[in-house]
Amino acid sequence: MKSVLLSAVSFVAFASSSFAQPATQTPTGNLEKLSSFQSTGTAEPRPIPQEGRRADAIRKNLEKIQLPAGFKIELYAIVPDARHMAVGPNAGVVFVGTRKSNVYAVTDRDKDRVADEVKQFAPSVAFKIPNGVCFSRDGVLYVAEQNRVLQFPAAEFFYEGPDVAAFVVAKQGDLIPPTEESFNHTARVCRIGPDNKLYIALGQPFNVPAKDKLDLYKRTGIGGIIRMDQDGKNREVYATGIRNSVGMDFNPADKSLWFTDNQVDGMGDDKPPGEINRIADMGQNFGFPYYGGGTVRTVEYKDDPVPAGVIGPQAEMDPHAADLGMMFYTGRMFPQTYQGGIFSAQHGSWNRTKPIGARVMFTPIKQDGTADKPQVFAEGWLTENGEYLGRPTDVAMLPDGSLLVSDDTAGAIYRISYEGR
Repeated sequence: MKSVLLSAVSFVAFASSSFAQPATQTPTGNLEKLSSFQSTGTAEPRPIPQEGRRADAIRKNLEKIQLPAGFKIELYAIVPDARHMAVGPNAGVVFVGTRKSNVYAVTDRDKDRVADEVKQFAPSVAFKIPNGVCFSRDGVLYVAEQNRVLQFPAAEFFYEGPDVAAFVVAKQGDLIPPTEESFNHTARVCRIGPDNKLYIALGQPFNVPAKDKLDLYKRTGIGGIIRMDQDGKNREVYATGIRNSVGMDFNPADKSLWFTDNQVDGMGDDKPPGEINRIADMGQNFGFPYYGGGTVRTVEYKDDPVPAGVIGPQAEMDPHAADLGMMFYTGRMFPQTYQGGIFSAQHGSWNRTKPIGARVMFTPIKQDGTADKPQVFAEGWLTENGEYLGRPTDVAMLPDGSLLVSDDTAGAIYRISYEGR
C-alpha cells in the first residue's frame, strides 16, 4: 500500500506544471527524504479536540457578535494559533498557518460545514513561523515561512499521514538576508497570481527603518512585495514602499493585486490611518517610510523629499486597527451587495489608549474598479471595557460561498453564512 501511495504522489507531482524539481542542496532535516518520497518515521499527530469546555466557551462568545441581517456566525473549528488560511481547490480542505511552528489541516468530511478533524500538517517538517499559506490553481500548496518557502504537491490528498511530498522553493536564508531576520513583522503572506507566479509580501522589521537600510530593502524587496516563478526562479521586486502587509489578494475583475498595510506606531491614537492599496503596475511605490500611513509624514523622514510617483491608498482604515488578511468575495451565497467586494480582518490595536478593531470589515468596489468607503461587517470581539474575546486574523471562502474567519487569540476558525431575512 505504501509503494502505491508514493507512486500516486509521484504521478500527481510530475503531472503538475508548477512542480519544482528538487535541486542539489545541503540536507535540511527531513526535507531531503520527503523530496525523494521516503518515510521519515515521524509519528502520526493526534487530532485537536473539537468539543468540550473550550468549544462551549467560544460558542458562547459568538453570541455577542453583531452581523448584518440574514447572516449568522458559528464555530467551524478549534485550531490553535490560527492565522492565515488556504482552502484547497479540489477537496476543500483548509490549511492554516501560524506564527509559531505548526501548520494545520482542517477537514469537514461529511460537508455539514463544521470541521470533523483538525490535525498538524506535515509534522516531519520543522517549520519556523509558517504564517503564509496559499494554493496554486492546480492544487499545489505553498507555505511562506519567516525565511524559507516550501511547496507541497497534492497536499489535499496526501496530508493524512505524517509524511507528505515537500520541496524547497526558496531555501532557508534566501527569502531575505539572514541579517534582517527579526521577530517583528515577520509573518509572510502569499498568493498565486493570474500570471501563475508566486507573490510574497515581506514586512520590514522596524517601526520605521534607518536610512542606511533603504537601499538593501529596495533591492531585496523587504518592505514590499516580491514575485517569482513557482519553482523559485526569476525572482523580482514587484512593489515597494510598504511597511508591513499581512494580507493581499487579486481582484478577479481586472487582475490587479490589492493589499492591506499596517501604519506606523507611536504617533498617537488617531494617526496615521491603516490602508488598503491597489497595485496597477509592477514597480509602483506606496510611500513608506516617507509616509506612515495615508498622507501622514513620519517624524524620521519628514524633511526628506517624497519619491516621485508615490501611490496613495485606495481606502483609509481606522488608525491602529491592525488590518491583516483580506480577500475578494467571489461566492454567490451572500447578497449582490457583497459580490466582488473586499472582506478584511482587523486584528485590533495593541498600543492605543482606547482599543479599536477586532472585527471583520467590508470594502465595496465601485464600477470604475476603485474602492468605496469601508464598513464594519462583523464586530463584538472587543468588549466595552477593552477586553478582547478574540482577534480576527484572516478571511477565506469555502466552496459554498460562506466566509471563514480565523482568530489566533481564541485559537479558532468561525464560519459566517447567509440565510436571508
